Amino acid sequence: MREWADFTVEEGGGRNCVTLQGPLTIASIAVVDRKLRDYDDSVQSVDLAQVDSIDTVGAWVIMRFARDKDAEIINASDQAKRLIAAVEESASTAPLAPPRLRALERVPAEVGDKVVDLGWGVTSVVGFLGAIISSFGTLIRHPSRFRFKALVRQLEVVGVSSLGIIGLMSFLIGIVIAQQGAAQLKQFGAEIYTINLTGRLALRELGVLMTAIMVAGRSGSAFAAQLGTMKLTEEVDAMRTIGVSPMEALIIPRVLAAVLMMPLLGFFSCMVAIVGGAFVADLTLDIPFLTFLSRIQEVVPTYDLWVGLIKAPVFGLIVALSGCYQGMQVKGDAEQVGLRTTQAVVLGIFMVIVLDAFFAVFFSEIGWA
Repeated sequence: MREWADFTVEEGGGRNCVTLQGPLTIASIAVVDRKLRDYDDSVQSVDLAQVDSIDTVGAWVIMRFARDKDAEIINASDQAKRLIAAVEESASTAPLAPPRLRALERVPAEVGDKVVDLGWGVTSVVGFLGAIISSFGTLIRHPSRFRFKALVRQLEVVGVSSLGIIGLMSFLIGIVIAQQGAAQLKQFGAEIYTINLTGRLALRELGVLMTAIMVAGRSGSAFAAQLGTMKLTEEVDAMRTIGVSPMEALIIPRVLAAVLMMPLLGFFSCMVAIVGGAFVADLTLDIPFLTFLSRIQEVVPTYDLWVGLIKAPVFGLIVALSGCYQGMQVKGDAEQVGLRTTQAVVLGIFMVIVLDAFFAVFFSEIGWA
């Protein structure tokens, strides 16, 4: 028995007959398949008398070759006839890809699809927020159902465990603000105003904003990955089956932890940034470290601190809501976990920056500029 399939061509009266030999199976048909694809001459018939065995792949190759050449299949065994008939019935003449529309039609259609998807996404997020508020109401009526241990665990994960990285980031940001601000103010002989710049910028904007971005990248992604994995392994469905609300057990502790810890983390970040600025001022501007810190109390208005503290819990809510929502949307396969985690981080950071811009306008309008 031949190990590999092959074919010969018999010519007679201007009519070519392709005679195949050997097994036409997935393990042996690769070479003859390439030869048949490259065969350009006309063919009258395809002879299968010398075929030892055939499977679905071999039948599909023969059917495709005979159809393309408008040739007749002859001397086929009963098995070959059944397989060829089966693959011929399942064959599709539809194009592998739909025709590409013109740009004038394609662009509006894609924009419309994005707008519709955005509308559905907003509706879904609002519904998710409504479910959280409803669960809060249930817990207020039944305090015994609140999972205090889960909240403490999330407070540790969101807050305590992130103190190191947030502190380092804030210290470096304070150094950058003071150093770059001093370099510009030095041109006007106003290096002393580096204290004003560092204090107000850290307390009002960058301290809380950079903390929110760090929490979104660290805790928001963790929320999405954890909840997404639980969705894939059907743990969320199992909780519902035994009468445990996933919203109360999984979502609310994470949301509360982010909302409660963000003001504390934001305040910590602001203080460390000011210390970083004082450190640079002491080294490069000859402003004593303690003088820098005492001067902060005189030149930075108290409402700058309140601006940061008011924004912090809102940023925490947005980050937690984004992470939990994307995690609960996971379905299908493990690739969705990575995709939803990425979307949680991107959406969280985007919404934080957008809200920060709205807060800037709002506080300017009420005189806290």
